[in-house]
Amino acid sequence: MTGAARFRAWLVAAIAVTLLGGVVLLVGQPTTGPGPAAQHSIGGPTGLADRAATGQGAPTPPETRLTEIQTLLRDRATAVLHRDRAAFLATVDPSASQQFRDAQTAMFDNLANVPLSVWSYDVDPTDVTAVPAKAFPADELWAPGVQLDYALDAVDRDPTSKPMGYLFARHGAKWYLASDTLTTRQTWRGPWDFGPVTALRTTSGLVLAHPDNNDLATRISRELDSDVAAVNAVWDQPWPHEVAVLVPDSEDELKAFVGPEFAVDSIAAVAVADRVDNSSHTAVGQRVVLNPDNADKMPVASLRVVLRHEMTHIAARGYTVDGTAMWMLEGFANYVGYRDSGIPLSLGAADVADLVKDGTPPTDLPANGDFAASGEKINLAYDEAWTLTSFIADTFGQHALVTLYLRIAGGPPGADVDVALHDVLGVDKAGLVAGWQDYLRRNI
Repeated sequence: MTGAARFRAWLVAAIAVTLLGGVVLLVGQPTTGPGPAAQHSIGGPTGLADRAATGQGAPTPPETRLTEIQTLLRDRATAVLHRDRAAFLATVDPSASQQFRDAQTAMFDNLANVPLSVWSYDVDPTDVTAVPAKAFPADELWAPGVQLDYALDAVDRDPTSKPMGYLFARHGAKWYLASDTLTTRQTWRGPWDFGPVTALRTTSGLVLAHPDNNDLATRISRELDSDVAAVNAVWDQPWPHEVAVLVPDSEDELKAFVGPEFAVDSIAAVAVADRVDNSSHTAVGQRVVLNPDNADKMPVASLRVVLRHEMTHIAARGYTVDGTAMWMLEGFANYVGYRDSGIPLSLGAADVADLVKDGTPPTDLPANGDFAASGEKINLAYDEAWTLTSFIADTFGQHALVTLYLRIAGGPPGADVDVALHDVLGVDKAGLVAGWQDYLRRNI
Protein backbone atom coordinates (compact mmCIF):
# COMPACT_ATOMS: atom_id res chain seq x y z
CA MET A 1 0.00 0.00 0.00
CA THR A 2 1.42 3.40 -0.94
CA GLY A 3 1.81 6.20 1.56
CA ALA A 4 -1.11 8.11 0.06
CA ALA A 5 -3.36 5.05 0.07
CA ARG A 6 -2.41 4.25 3.64
CA PHE A 7 -3.14 7.83 4.65
CA ARG A 8 -6.52 7.81 2.97
CA ALA A 9 -7.37 4.45 4.51
CA TRP A 10 -6.97 5.91 7.98
CA LEU A 11 -8.91 8.99 6.97
CA VAL A 12 -11.76 6.82 5.71
CA ALA A 13 -11.76 4.81 8.94
CA ALA A 14 -12.03 8.07 10.84
CA ILE A 15 -14.50 9.99 8.72
CA ALA A 16 -16.39 8.00 6.13
CA VAL A 17 -17.17 5.03 8.35
CA THR A 18 -18.24 7.10 11.32
CA LEU A 19 -21.76 5.88 10.51
CA LEU A 20 -24.09 7.90 12.74
CA GLY A 21 -21.22 9.72 14.45
CA GLY A 22 -22.17 12.93 12.75
CA VAL A 23 -25.81 12.68 13.71
CA VAL A 24 -25.16 13.52 17.30
CA LEU A 25 -26.51 10.62 19.33
CA LEU A 26 -28.76 11.13 22.33
CA VAL A 27 -27.47 8.74 24.94
CA GLY A 28 -28.00 8.07 28.61
CA GLN A 29 -31.61 9.26 28.86
CA PRO A 30 -34.61 10.22 26.74
CA THR A 31 -34.80 13.73 25.34
CA THR A 32 -37.72 14.54 27.61
CA GLY A 33 -38.62 13.48 31.10
CA PRO A 34 -39.98 14.62 34.44
CA GLY A 35 -39.02 18.13 35.43
CA PRO A 36 -37.54 19.19 38.77
CA ALA A 37 -40.95 19.44 40.43
CA ALA A 38 -41.74 15.81 39.69
CA GLN A 39 -38.28 14.64 40.65
CA HIS A 40 -38.33 16.32 44.07
CA SER A 41 -41.98 15.85 44.96
CA ILE A 42 -42.77 14.10 48.21
CA GLY A 43 -45.40 11.38 48.35
CA GLY A 44 -46.91 10.05 45.15
CA PRO A 45 -48.72 6.72 44.88
CA THR A 46 -47.91 5.41 48.36
CA GLY A 47 -49.26 1.97 47.56
CA LEU A 48 -46.54 1.43 44.97
CA ALA A 49 -43.88 2.84 47.26
CA ASP A 50 -44.94 0.63 50.15
CA ARG A 51 -45.00 -2.48 47.99
CA ALA A 52 -41.47 -1.68 46.85
CA ALA A 53 -40.26 -1.27 50.42
CA THR A 54 -39.49 -4.82 51.48
CA GLY A 55 -37.75 -6.52 54.36
CA GLN A 56 -38.26 -6.88 58.09
CA GLY A 57 -40.61 -4.77 60.19
CA ALA A 58 -42.92 -1.91 59.33
CA PRO A 59 -41.83 0.26 56.40
CA THR A 60 -40.73 3.83 56.92
CA PRO A 61 -43.46 6.43 56.24
CA PRO A 62 -43.10 7.61 52.63
CA GLU A 63 -42.38 11.24 53.51
CA THR A 64 -39.74 10.28 56.05
CA ARG A 65 -38.13 7.76 53.74
CA LEU A 66 -37.86 10.28 50.90
CA THR A 67 -36.37 12.92 53.18
CA GLU A 68 -33.79 10.50 54.53
CA ILE A 69 -32.77 9.30 51.06
CA GLN A 70 -32.49 12.88 49.83
CA THR A 71 -30.29 13.69 52.83
CA LEU A 72 -28.12 10.65 52.16
CA LEU A 73 -27.64 11.65 48.52
CA ARG A 74 -26.99 15.28 49.44
CA ASP A 75 -24.26 14.11 51.84
CA ARG A 76 -22.85 11.90 49.12
CA ALA A 77 -22.78 14.76 46.60
CA THR A 78 -21.19 17.16 49.08
CA ALA A 79 -18.51 14.59 49.81
CA VAL A 80 -17.66 14.31 46.10
CA LEU A 81 -17.40 18.07 45.61
CA HIS A 82 -15.39 18.61 48.82
CA ARG A 83 -13.27 15.47 48.34
CA ASP A 84 -14.32 13.98 51.68
CA ARG A 85 -13.60 10.30 51.23
CA ALA A 86 -14.80 9.20 54.68
CA ALA A 87 -18.13 11.01 54.30
CA PHE A 88 -18.66 9.51 50.85
CA LEU A 89 -17.97 5.95 51.98
CA ALA A 90 -20.24 6.46 55.00
CA THR A 91 -23.18 6.52 52.57
CA VAL A 92 -22.33 3.01 51.32
CA ASP A 93 -23.97 0.07 53.09
CA PRO A 94 -21.41 -1.84 55.20
CA SER A 95 -23.42 -4.98 54.36
CA ALA A 96 -23.06 -4.43 50.61
CA SER A 97 -20.94 -6.80 48.59
CA GLN A 98 -17.20 -6.32 48.71
CA GLN A 99 -17.27 -5.78 44.95
CA PHE A 100 -19.72 -2.87 45.26
CA ARG A 101 -17.87 -1.27 48.18
CA ASP A 102 -14.57 -1.55 46.31
CA ALA A 103 -16.14 -0.08 43.17
CA GLN A 104 -17.51 2.87 45.13
CA THR A 105 -14.13 3.50 46.74
CA ALA A 106 -12.40 3.33 43.37
CA MET A 107 -14.98 5.64 41.77
CA PHE A 108 -14.44 8.28 44.44
CA ASP A 109 -10.67 8.06 44.07
CA ASN A 110 -10.90 8.13 40.27
CA LEU A 111 -12.85 11.41 40.42
CA ALA A 112 -10.03 13.24 42.18
CA ASN A 113 -8.72 15.05 39.10
CA VAL A 114 -12.05 15.68 37.37
CA PRO A 115 -12.99 19.39 37.49
CA LEU A 116 -16.63 19.44 38.57
CA SER A 117 -18.88 22.46 39.05
CA VAL A 118 -22.01 20.40 39.83
CA TRP A 119 -22.55 16.97 41.37
CA SER A 120 -26.01 16.33 42.79
CA TYR A 121 -28.87 13.84 42.71
CA ASP A 122 -32.61 14.03 42.00
CA VAL A 123 -35.02 11.49 43.45
CA ASP A 124 -38.36 10.64 41.87
CA PRO A 125 -40.52 8.80 44.46
CA THR A 126 -43.25 8.23 41.88
CA ASP A 127 -40.96 6.05 39.74
CA VAL A 128 -40.28 3.10 42.02
CA THR A 129 -38.94 -0.28 40.98
CA ALA A 130 -40.19 -3.26 42.98
CA VAL A 131 -37.39 -5.20 44.67
CA PRO A 132 -37.73 -8.83 45.81
CA ALA A 133 -37.68 -9.17 49.60
CA LYS A 134 -34.58 -11.36 49.54
CA ALA A 135 -32.63 -9.25 47.05
CA PHE A 136 -30.55 -7.81 49.87
CA PRO A 137 -30.50 -8.40 53.65
CA ALA A 138 -32.05 -5.31 55.23
CA ASP A 139 -34.98 -4.12 57.34
CA GLU A 140 -36.32 -2.27 54.33
CA LEU A 141 -35.41 -1.79 50.66
CA TRP A 142 -36.39 1.02 48.33
CA ALA A 143 -35.52 1.71 44.67
CA PRO A 144 -36.91 5.08 43.53
CA GLY A 145 -35.85 6.76 40.32
CA VAL A 146 -32.54 8.55 40.78
CA GLN A 147 -30.75 10.89 38.39
CA LEU A 148 -27.15 12.03 38.78
CA ASP A 149 -26.74 15.67 37.71
CA TYR A 150 -23.16 16.67 36.99
CA ALA A 151 -21.33 19.40 35.11
CA LEU A 152 -17.72 19.68 34.04
CA ASP A 153 -16.28 22.97 35.20
CA ALA A 154 -15.94 25.65 32.49
CA VAL A 155 -17.34 23.27 29.85
CA ASP A 156 -20.95 22.50 30.79
CA ARG A 157 -23.13 25.58 31.02
CA ASP A 158 -25.91 23.38 32.44
CA PRO A 159 -25.59 20.05 34.22
CA THR A 160 -26.41 16.87 32.38
CA SER A 161 -28.52 14.12 33.96
CA LYS A 162 -27.78 10.42 34.00
CA PRO A 163 -29.90 7.51 35.31
CA MET A 164 -28.64 5.61 38.34
CA GLY A 165 -30.13 2.24 39.21
CA TYR A 166 -29.72 2.69 42.96
CA LEU A 167 -31.03 0.37 45.65
CA PHE A 168 -31.27 1.80 49.16
CA ALA A 169 -31.32 -0.34 52.30
CA ARG A 170 -32.41 0.51 55.83
CA HIS A 171 -30.76 -1.09 58.85
CA GLY A 172 -32.53 0.04 61.98
CA ALA A 173 -33.07 3.78 61.62
CA LYS A 174 -30.30 4.41 59.07
CA TRP A 175 -30.47 4.27 55.26
CA TYR A 176 -27.55 3.39 52.99
CA LEU A 177 -26.80 2.94 49.30
CA ALA A 178 -26.65 -0.82 48.90
CA SER A 179 -26.21 -1.46 45.18
CA ASP A 180 -26.37 -0.01 41.69
CA THR A 181 -26.89 -3.36 39.92
CA LEU A 182 -29.58 -5.27 41.85
CA THR A 183 -32.62 -3.55 40.33
CA THR A 184 -33.95 -3.75 36.78
CA ARG A 185 -32.69 -0.23 36.08
CA GLN A 186 -29.47 0.45 34.24
CA THR A 187 -26.83 2.58 35.96
CA TRP A 188 -24.94 5.03 33.78
CA ARG A 189 -21.16 4.70 34.00
CA GLY A 190 -18.82 7.65 33.65
CA PRO A 191 -15.09 7.63 32.91
CA TRP A 192 -14.43 7.43 36.66
CA ASP A 193 -16.17 4.05 36.80
CA PHE A 194 -13.52 2.57 34.50
CA GLY A 195 -10.30 3.72 36.12
CA PRO A 196 -8.28 6.73 37.28
CA VAL A 197 -9.09 9.82 35.21
CA THR A 198 -6.59 12.33 33.93
CA ALA A 199 -7.89 15.78 33.01
CA LEU A 200 -6.04 17.97 30.53
CA ARG A 201 -7.45 21.51 30.50
CA THR A 202 -6.97 23.93 27.63
CA THR A 203 -8.40 27.36 26.88
CA SER A 204 -11.13 25.81 24.75
CA GLY A 205 -11.97 22.60 26.50
CA LEU A 206 -11.11 19.53 28.47
CA VAL A 207 -9.77 16.06 27.66
CA LEU A 208 -10.70 13.26 30.05
CA ALA A 209 -8.71 10.07 29.64
CA HIS A 210 -6.94 7.35 31.59
CA PRO A 211 -3.20 6.99 32.26
CA ASP A 212 -2.83 4.30 29.58
CA ASN A 213 -4.07 6.78 26.95
CA ASN A 214 -2.07 9.74 28.16
CA ASP A 215 -0.09 10.09 24.91
CA LEU A 216 -3.25 10.27 22.79
CA ALA A 217 -4.91 12.61 25.29
CA THR A 218 -1.89 14.91 25.13
CA ARG A 219 -2.04 14.96 21.32
CA ILE A 220 -5.72 15.87 21.49
CA SER A 221 -5.18 18.61 24.06
CA ARG A 222 -2.55 20.19 21.82
CA GLU A 223 -5.11 20.28 19.00
CA LEU A 224 -8.12 21.41 20.98
CA ASP A 225 -7.73 25.18 20.93
CA SER A 226 -6.83 25.44 17.26
CA ASP A 227 -9.62 23.04 16.31
CA VAL A 228 -12.24 25.06 18.17
CA ALA A 229 -10.86 28.18 16.48
CA ALA A 230 -11.20 26.44 13.11
CA VAL A 231 -14.89 25.73 13.82
CA ASN A 232 -15.43 29.33 14.94
CA ALA A 233 -13.92 30.56 11.67
CA VAL A 234 -16.86 28.98 9.80
CA TRP A 235 -19.75 28.59 12.23
CA ASP A 236 -20.93 32.09 13.14
CA GLN A 237 -23.87 31.13 15.36
CA PRO A 238 -23.72 31.18 19.18
CA TRP A 239 -22.37 28.05 20.87
CA PRO A 240 -20.32 27.45 24.05
CA HIS A 241 -16.93 27.46 22.23
CA GLU A 242 -15.64 24.79 24.61
CA VAL A 243 -15.55 21.05 24.08
CA ALA A 244 -15.12 18.03 26.31
CA VAL A 245 -13.34 15.07 24.71
CA LEU A 246 -13.52 11.61 26.28
CA VAL A 247 -10.87 9.00 25.55
CA PRO A 248 -12.11 5.62 26.84
CA ASP A 249 -9.79 2.77 27.65
CA SER A 250 -11.85 -0.22 26.55
CA GLU A 251 -14.68 -1.28 24.27
CA ASP A 252 -17.03 -1.56 27.27
CA GLU A 253 -16.27 2.01 28.25
CA LEU A 254 -16.71 3.23 24.69
CA LYS A 255 -20.11 1.54 24.48
CA ALA A 256 -21.11 3.08 27.81
CA PHE A 257 -20.62 6.51 26.25
CA VAL A 258 -22.08 5.97 22.77
CA GLY A 259 -24.60 3.17 23.31
CA PRO A 260 -24.32 -0.63 23.17
CA GLU A 261 -25.91 -0.87 19.71
CA PHE A 262 -23.18 1.18 18.06
CA ALA A 263 -20.64 -0.52 15.78
CA VAL A 264 -17.69 0.78 17.77
CA ASP A 265 -15.06 -1.14 15.78
CA SER A 266 -15.66 1.02 12.72
CA ILE A 267 -15.57 4.47 14.29
CA ALA A 268 -12.82 6.83 15.28
CA ALA A 269 -14.98 9.45 16.97
CA VAL A 270 -18.62 10.18 17.80
CA ALA A 271 -20.31 13.37 19.01
CA VAL A 272 -22.98 12.67 21.63
CA ALA A 273 -25.51 14.74 23.57
CA ASP A 274 -28.04 14.03 26.29
CA ARG A 275 -30.69 16.65 25.57
CA VAL A 276 -31.29 19.04 22.69
CA ASP A 277 -33.62 22.04 22.64
CA ASN A 278 -33.94 23.32 19.10
CA SER A 279 -36.13 26.23 20.18
CA SER A 280 -33.30 27.72 22.26
CA HIS A 281 -30.55 26.26 20.05
CA THR A 282 -28.92 24.54 23.01
CA ALA A 283 -27.69 21.03 23.76
CA VAL A 284 -26.75 19.54 27.12
CA GLY A 285 -24.08 16.97 27.90
CA GLN A 286 -22.26 17.20 24.60
CA ARG A 287 -19.05 15.20 24.31
CA VAL A 288 -16.67 14.10 21.59
CA VAL A 289 -15.85 10.45 22.25
CA LEU A 290 -12.70 9.04 20.65
CA ASN A 291 -12.07 5.41 19.85
CA PRO A 292 -8.43 5.05 20.93
CA ASP A 293 -7.91 1.88 18.89
CA ASN A 294 -8.45 3.89 15.70
CA ALA A 295 -7.57 7.43 16.72
CA ASP A 296 -4.22 6.50 18.23
CA LYS A 297 -2.97 5.26 14.85
CA MET A 298 -3.86 8.41 12.92
CA PRO A 299 -1.32 10.91 11.69
CA VAL A 300 -1.77 14.47 12.95
CA ALA A 301 -3.63 15.63 9.84
CA SER A 302 -6.21 12.84 10.11
CA LEU A 303 -6.78 13.38 13.83
CA ARG A 304 -7.24 17.09 13.18
CA VAL A 305 -9.88 16.45 10.52
CA VAL A 306 -11.72 14.04 12.82
CA LEU A 307 -11.76 16.42 15.79
CA ARG A 308 -12.90 19.39 13.72
CA HIS A 309 -15.59 17.28 12.07
CA GLU A 310 -17.06 16.20 15.42
CA MET A 311 -16.67 19.63 17.00
CA THR A 312 -18.67 21.08 14.13
CA HIS A 313 -21.52 18.74 15.01
CA ILE A 314 -21.32 19.93 18.61
CA ALA A 315 -21.34 23.59 17.59
CA ALA A 316 -24.32 23.12 15.24
CA ARG A 317 -26.31 20.55 17.23
CA GLY A 318 -28.72 23.02 18.78
CA TYR A 319 -29.63 24.22 15.28
CA THR A 320 -30.02 20.74 13.81
CA VAL A 321 -33.32 18.86 13.67
CA ASP A 322 -33.12 15.07 13.58
CA GLY A 323 -34.13 13.52 10.27
CA THR A 324 -32.92 16.31 8.00
CA ALA A 325 -30.65 15.88 4.99
CA MET A 326 -27.51 13.96 5.91
CA TRP A 327 -25.56 15.35 2.95
CA MET A 328 -25.82 18.77 4.57
CA LEU A 329 -25.03 17.56 8.12
CA GLU A 330 -22.06 15.41 7.17
CA GLY A 331 -20.91 17.52 4.25
CA PHE A 332 -20.79 20.66 6.39
CA ALA A 333 -18.85 18.87 9.15
CA ASN A 334 -16.43 17.50 6.58
CA TYR A 335 -16.07 20.94 5.00
CA VAL A 336 -14.98 22.40 8.33
CA GLY A 337 -12.84 19.36 9.11
CA TYR A 338 -10.91 19.48 5.82
CA ARG A 339 -10.78 23.28 5.51
CA ASP A 340 -7.16 24.49 5.58
CA SER A 341 -5.98 20.89 6.04
CA GLY A 342 -3.92 20.89 2.86
CA ILE A 343 -5.65 17.67 1.80
CA PRO A 344 -6.82 18.06 -1.83
CA LEU A 345 -10.18 16.80 -3.03
CA SER A 346 -8.48 14.24 -5.25
CA LEU A 347 -6.94 12.59 -2.16
CA GLY A 348 -9.59 13.12 0.50
CA ALA A 349 -12.50 12.35 -1.85
CA ALA A 350 -10.87 9.64 -3.93
CA ASP A 351 -14.12 7.80 -4.68
CA VAL A 352 -15.66 10.90 -6.25
CA ALA A 353 -12.39 11.58 -8.05
CA ASP A 354 -12.57 8.11 -9.60
CA LEU A 355 -16.08 8.80 -10.89
CA VAL A 356 -15.01 12.10 -12.42
CA LYS A 357 -12.00 10.51 -14.10
CA ASP A 358 -14.30 7.82 -15.53
CA GLY A 359 -16.59 10.51 -16.93
CA THR A 360 -19.47 9.60 -14.59
CA PRO A 361 -19.70 12.35 -11.97
CA PRO A 362 -22.52 12.23 -9.40
CA THR A 363 -25.95 12.99 -10.86
CA ASP A 364 -27.93 13.51 -7.63
CA LEU A 365 -27.52 14.51 -4.02
CA PRO A 366 -26.57 11.58 -1.75
CA ALA A 367 -29.59 10.06 -0.01
CA ASN A 368 -29.86 9.67 3.76
CA GLY A 369 -29.78 5.90 3.40
CA ASP A 370 -26.37 6.09 1.75
CA PHE A 371 -24.88 7.27 5.05
CA ALA A 372 -26.12 4.15 6.80
CA ALA A 373 -24.76 1.79 4.14
CA SER A 374 -21.49 -0.10 4.28
CA GLY A 375 -18.29 -0.36 2.30
CA GLU A 376 -17.81 1.81 -0.77
CA LYS A 377 -21.33 3.20 -0.73
CA ILE A 378 -20.89 5.02 2.57
CA ASN A 379 -17.41 6.17 1.55
CA LEU A 380 -18.84 7.66 -1.62
CA ALA A 381 -21.67 9.36 0.28
CA TYR A 382 -19.22 11.18 2.56
CA ASP A 383 -17.01 12.10 -0.39
CA GLU A 384 -19.98 13.47 -2.29
CA ALA A 385 -21.24 15.44 0.69
CA TRP A 386 -17.85 17.03 1.31
CA THR A 387 -17.25 18.00 -2.31
CA LEU A 388 -20.81 19.33 -2.60
CA THR A 389 -20.50 21.62 0.42
CA SER A 390 -17.03 22.68 -0.75
CA PHE A 391 -18.55 23.64 -4.09
CA ILE A 392 -21.23 25.71 -2.35
CA ALA A 393 -18.70 27.52 -0.15
CA ASP A 394 -16.24 28.17 -2.99
CA THR A 395 -18.93 29.32 -5.41
CA PHE A 396 -21.50 31.16 -3.30
CA GLY A 397 -19.42 32.00 -0.23
CA GLN A 398 -18.91 30.44 3.17
CA HIS A 399 -21.66 32.54 4.74
CA ALA A 400 -24.11 31.20 2.15
CA LEU A 401 -23.14 27.65 3.14
CA VAL A 402 -23.85 28.39 6.82
CA THR A 403 -27.15 30.04 5.91
CA LEU A 404 -28.13 27.04 3.80
CA TYR A 405 -27.22 24.72 6.69
CA LEU A 406 -29.51 26.66 9.00
CA ARG A 407 -32.35 26.42 6.47
CA ILE A 408 -31.97 22.72 5.65
CA ALA A 409 -30.62 21.21 8.87
CA GLY A 410 -32.83 23.45 10.96
CA GLY A 411 -35.82 21.64 9.55
CA PRO A 412 -38.51 20.73 9.69
CA PRO A 413 -37.58 17.27 8.36
CA GLY A 414 -38.78 16.83 4.81
CA ALA A 415 -38.80 20.55 4.08
CA ASP A 416 -38.47 21.40 0.40
CA VAL A 417 -34.74 21.57 -0.36
CA ASP A 418 -35.47 23.27 -3.67
CA VAL A 419 -37.09 26.19 -1.85
CA ALA A 420 -34.08 26.57 0.45
CA LEU A 421 -31.66 26.35 -2.49
CA HIS A 422 -33.61 28.99 -4.41
CA ASP A 423 -33.90 31.34 -1.43
CA VAL A 424 -30.24 31.10 -0.38
CA LEU A 425 -28.30 30.29 -3.56
CA GLY A 426 -30.70 31.30 -6.33
CA VAL A 427 -30.61 27.84 -7.96
CA ASP A 428 -32.76 24.73 -7.92
CA LYS A 429 -31.49 21.20 -7.27
CA ALA A 430 -30.79 20.56 -10.95
CA GLY A 431 -28.77 23.75 -11.15
CA LEU A 432 -26.89 22.85 -7.97
CA VAL A 433 -25.97 19.40 -9.32
CA ALA A 434 -24.88 20.82 -12.67
CA GLY A 435 -22.66 23.39 -11.01
CA TRP A 436 -21.24 20.73 -8.67
CA GLN A 437 -20.34 18.51 -11.62
CA ASP A 438 -18.52 21.35 -13.32
CA TYR A 439 -16.71 22.18 -10.07
CA LEU A 440 -15.54 18.57 -9.77
CA ARG A 441 -14.22 18.51 -13.33
CA ARG A 442 -12.23 21.68 -12.65
CA ASN A 443 -10.89 20.72 -9.22
CA ILE A 444 -10.22 16.97 -9.35
